[in-house]
Amino acid sequence: MQHQDTIVALATPSGAGAIAVIRLSGAEALAIASSVFQSVSGKVLQHQKTHTIHLGHIKEDDRVIDEVLASVFKNPNSYTGEDVVEFSCHGSPYIQQEIIQLVLRKGARMAQAGEFTLRAFLNGKMDLSQAEAVADLIASDSEASHQLAIQQMRGGFSSEIQKLREELLNFASLIELELDFAEEDVEFANREEFQQLISKIRNVLKRLIDSFATGNVLKNGIPVAIVGEPNVGKSTLLNALLNEERAIVSDIAGTTRDTIEDELTIGGIGFRFIDTAGIRETADVIEGLGIQKTFQKMEQAQVVIFMLAGQKILAQTKAIFQEVEKVKNKFPQKALLLMANKADLLSEAEKSDLQQHLSAHENEVTRSLLLSAKSGEGVEELKTTLLNFVNTGALRNNETIVTNTRHYDALLKALEEIQKVQEGIDLQLSGDLLAIDIRQALYHLGEITGQISNDELLGNIFANFCIGK
Repeated sequence: MQHQDTIVALATPSGAGAIAVIRLSGAEALAIASSVFQSVSGKVLQHQKTHTIHLGHIKEDDRVIDEVLASVFKNPNSYTGEDVVEFSCHGSPYIQQEIIQLVLRKGARMAQAGEFTLRAFLNGKMDLSQAEAVADLIASDSEASHQLAIQQMRGGFSSEIQKLREELLNFASLIELELDFAEEDVEFANREEFQQLISKIRNVLKRLIDSFATGNVLKNGIPVAIVGEPNVGKSTLLNALLNEERAIVSDIAGTTRDTIEDELTIGGIGFRFIDTAGIRETADVIEGLGIQKTFQKMEQAQVVIFMLAGQKILAQTKAIFQEVEKVKNKFPQKALLLMANKADLLSEAEKSDLQQHLSAHENEVTRSLLLSAKSGEGVEELKTTLLNFVNTGALRNNETIVTNTRHYDALLKALEEIQKVQEGIDLQLSGDLLAIDIRQALYHLGEITGQISNDELLGNIFANFCIGK
């Protein structure tokens, strides 16, 4: 990919709309834009100040294509660090293509996916982790995923990694210096201070690695499996949560034969609810496959809602809770919500008795709740309970949370090398052996921010961007 030429792309979604934005970036962006743009005031676009907007027409010879606003951003004070011009035109797909084709004939080429942001990275406008956050920001569909992307784009994660890398690099330089004076047996790097630094870096890396579990679910939505026997109201609950008839509801046991998924944002956090086939013994092959898939979804879910019919619990307490214990034993660390449905059919005395039975089975990862999916009683309490299952403390406290799998992998590799350095210090290994592991740790930390990168890595990252960004 050449990065010296001028590129053009539609920066707004394709299709008809009120307006569309066509973006040019590169050394010839101003010259090309000036050749197709005629200002209503007679100004030459190429001679205008940066960060100014001008009204005019896009013309090819004497043919007027559209009336547009041209925004000028001169290097280095632009998104890409190059000269950038953006045409805000009317949103007709025909107009968009006519302008783009005209600009291409004038010497620009079509931008590839993520090429504007790639140029911003190559020109030092942002580091690699910040560039990746741009894609996350565009894809964010909840308050939590938006906040995580904004934090990373503003450089919180980058600065933390950069600080660790600089401190480690400083000691690495001192150890390398010792190697030059090996015959004199000189020690430049204070081993006690070095030990403290390695311990600090190890703790920070462990905290960032541990945050990935939280960050991944906040970014992609928290999967919640709704399970239980047939006809306990799983589909009714899904419909009540989504406030629409998403799942088929009937009195016939085994109506849901496959999983049904939909998303809902609660308190700024995205939840992916999965309505599963009822768990029971069955001779129906198709229903049996659905039940098998139910257990797979339970394995994948962050939270499991185990729905039970309130009246049946009171009638068959021992048998019901034997099934509950089986689920708890199969998934001992999984957040489990025991939900007694059809509470509207119970008396107050029965509700009190039922709550006592449920409470007896609660622990640090298991909660219980009475609810009526049909009437909506307890649905809001359910949403609050689900939010309490999610560890949002780090998000509220604006702590650094890792959400990117590539970053997570690099952190794991860096931690592995740091632990080797620690082992080397404990064994009092020579500086040349310590230096090998330190260099590897520095390499993996540098991969995160892009201080160490290659064309294949950059290609993989920016291929996931939309064209125009």
